[in-house]
Order: sequence, then C-alpha cells, then structure tokens
Amino acid sequence: MPSNSVVGAVLAGLLTAGCPFGAQAQTAFPSHPVTMVVPLPAGGTADLLCRLAADKATSILGQQVVIENRPGGAGGRVGTESVLRAAPDGYTVLCAPQLTFSVSHLLFLKAALDTRGLEPVSVLAAYPLVLLGRAGLPVDTTPELLAYGKANPGKINYGHQGKGQTGHLLGELLMLKAGFRMTEIPYRGSAPAINDLLAGTIDLVPDYLLANKQNIEVGKLKLLGVGSRERLKDYPNVATIAETLPGVYADTWMAVAAPPGTPKEVARKLSDAIGQGFQTPEMRARILALQAEPLGNTPEQMREMIRISAQQWTPVIEAAKITIE
Repeated sequence: MPSNSVVGAVLAGLLTAGCPFGAQAQTAFPSHPVTMVVPLPAGGTADLLCRLAADKATSILGQQVVIENRPGGAGGRVGTESVLRAAPDGYTVLCAPQLTFSVSHLLFLKAALDTRGLEPVSVLAAYPLVLLGRAGLPVDTTPELLAYGKANPGKINYGHQGKGQTGHLLGELLMLKAGFRMTEIPYRGSAPAINDLLAGTIDLVPDYLLANKQNIEVGKLKLLGVGSRERLKDYPNVATIAETLPGVYADTWMAVAAPPGTPKEVARKLSDAIGQGFQTPEMRARILALQAEPLGNTPEQMREMIRISAQQWTPVIEAAKITIE
C-alpha cells in the first residue's frame, strides 16, 4: 500500500493539472494587449494625453496598450458605454475627461449613463479653462466682462464645445455667481466655436489655452481670465477668475478607469504603470509644454478628485437644468 505522502503528492498533482484555478492556470496581468478606449476623435490635447499614457504603460507592463478612438454621441457616450459593458478584467479601459466620471448620471437622464461604478485607475494630467474673447470685444479682463454683462443682459453671445461640457458649465457658473445672463450658443466641439470667435460672430468662448495660444499672442483673441487656482506662468498679468469670483475654478483632467467590478489589484497595477511613466522628468516636461499639470496619481486620489468634481458641478447642472438627450 502506498504511503500517505505518496498519495498526497499524487492528489496534489491531479488537482493542479485539472483545476482551472490551479497555480499553473493562473496568469499574471496583463498576459495580452490592453485596449484603451478614448471616446473622442484623434488629435488634440486630451487624445494626446491618453496616447502618452498608453505608450508609457506599454513599456512598463510589457504588453501593448492599444488606443481605440470611439467618438460618437454627446459627451463621448458611445465609447463610454462600450467600456461600461466590457469584461471586468482590466483588458479594456476608458481614458476620458473629468465630467465623464463625475456627473454623467446627472446629464444623461434618459440614457441612464451612470459611470459611478467604474473602477478608478489614474488621473493623467489637469489643465485649466480660460475665458477667450473676440478681438473687438470692449472688455479686457474678467471684472470688465462681468460689468459689461450686467449692463447688457443677454447681449454677450458665448459659445461652448457642447451641452454639458466643461466650457458650457463654466459659462453657467459665471452667470450664476455674478448674477447676469449671456446668450448660449452650443457647438459640436471647440474648433467651430473658436472659428466663429475669430470671425467675430460670437463674443466669448470658455476653452483651453494650448490650441489658442498663437491667436492670443498675435492679438486675434483676448485672454480675459483663467480658471486655475494660480495665475499661469506664461501670463502673469492675467488674473484668475477666482480673484473676482472667489471659489470659481474651472479645469478639466483626463483619467483612466476600468469597467465596474474590475479587481482592485488589476486597477492598481495599471495605475502604478501610468504613475511611473508620468513622473519621469522627460514626461513631466512634455506635459508641462502642453500647458497641463502632470499627475499620474493613485486610484484613491482619482476617487477623491471625482468627488470634488461632482461637488463643484452638481449645483450648476441642477440650477441650469442641463440635460443631454
């Protein structure tokens, strides 16, 4: 009769070979390429930040992180919904702007687009909104803009990137806090709004600095104020909006999240890879050149940033009764 030790060894071998959860069947994440869905068109600062994250994560994880641009639907709904439905294994992740993670459930009431179950991975970088005026607008600063708006109710035509986007919310926040009204003109993206601003057919667009820097420097657009907490290094004479309206800040950030139910250790591994890549001196310099603040933070820090964003923009959405079909 075989000894107990021999029987035990045979049973252990059979269990390891036959059980799908045996040590030999377990593979470390990631064992094959990861798809990073960007619910925006290719090009622009937001898309570039996602591509930088994918490139750095690829080199650190040892598996390809592939960008898949899936624009479509207001607020990038098509790409976002595809990740919400994806398997919770870390092989499909979302790289999207701040509001996607914090207020989608308030904006898309009929579509029931609720992203609050997404597993946070990392915020890549943050960058402020700025107030851009047409060259012939008879104001040069935020205080002058607010005074002009109060003296001329509804006369200022302000354009934005689309309903429920950060530029739209900043315009509503300005009116709410300063007590005046502008005429809202929604566009499909920043480019057509800026084109009309350059042509002088609208007066104001809350947008991002990088794409508009050249037009500001040659005098085709006016930089009236910045949504950052401190004045921008390149424009020390341009006051923050908060210097006139305390507590009014406006920025956006790009972040990565995984489908609901993704194991936290998988999200952590993705986060660590992005964080390592984004903290290198060369990467920090590249992101700072985009007029953005490099972060590459942890899932816990991203969760806190989502909370702050929801706290900031929920009252604006509710007061302005903003919804997206």
